[in-house]
Amino acid sequence: MPSMFRRRGLMIVLIGFIILAALIGFSMRDRDSLSVPEKFLQDSIGWVQTIFHAPVQIVDNTYQNIQNMLNVYEQNEVLKNRLDEYKGLIQENQQLEKDNRELRATLDKAESMREYTPIHGTVIARSSDRWFEQMTINRGEEHGVQKDMAVITSDGMVGKVQSAGAFHSNVQLLSGFDESNKISSYIVREGEDNVFGLIEGYDSESGRLLLEGINLDEELKEGDVVISAGLGGVFPSDLRIGTVDKVENDRSGLTKTAYVEPFADLFDINHVMVVDREMDTVNTDSEEGEEQ
Repeated sequence: MPSMFRRRGLMIVLIGFIILAALIGFSMRDRDSLSVPEKFLQDSIGWVQTIFHAPVQIVDNTYQNIQNMLNVYEQNEVLKNRLDEYKGLIQENQQLEKDNRELRATLDKAESMREYTPIHGTVIARSSDRWFEQMTINRGEEHGVQKDMAVITSDGMVGKVQSAGAFHSNVQLLSGFDESNKISSYIVREGEDNVFGLIEGYDSESGRLLLEGINLDEELKEGDVVISAGLGGVFPSDLRIGTVDKVENDRSGLTKTAYVEPFADLFDINHVMVVDREMDTVNTDSEEGEEQ
């Protein structure tokens, strides 16, 4: 019995192959039309392909979209990095241009100060807790810097040397001046005599220097220029300080106080000059000696 079933199975398989070969041969003939079974088979295969093609296409498109998104992300990161580099270059270039302008202005200022000996320096530090009062420059006694020498920029006076080391010095800014630090000054008025006064402090609220001791009968105007008078024995004369912003009577009612807007930006200083006043005295003495 088992052998009979095996024979029948083999016969069925053989007959199936024969029928399949016949159908294949029949379908490969050159014909203008298909039979009904062929049409059914073709449509069935087409529908199956359509059903499977849609999800495969979706998966493929999704994969392609993910790949494109990853590529776009990578390109975006590269562009961001390059943009940051460009921004850094732009900022560096702007800073270099600013330093160049300051150095040129400082050199031009130095050439115009023939009666003094300017010592060029660079700000190397500013204390966070005393930012508005003090800074450190890279020049000291070995470069000719001494205590109480005036410190200026190309715009105007910024302070004086508070202490001098061998190669570095601390500078007290005008914004850190109090009544113990006085600058004899002149207010220059167009077509009139100069008005004398003393810079005796700094008003932190308005950001203005306080020019005290002005006679009540003196008429001052906004924008009048204030320069050093050189009468105190510390600061040389004719150093630009600032302009008159407003004038009011002092508490005693006997004199006036002028609020002076500094020429120099006291909060953004990079390059300075220390003004050596002694050279003027030495030159004067030598000239008198020659005359004798």
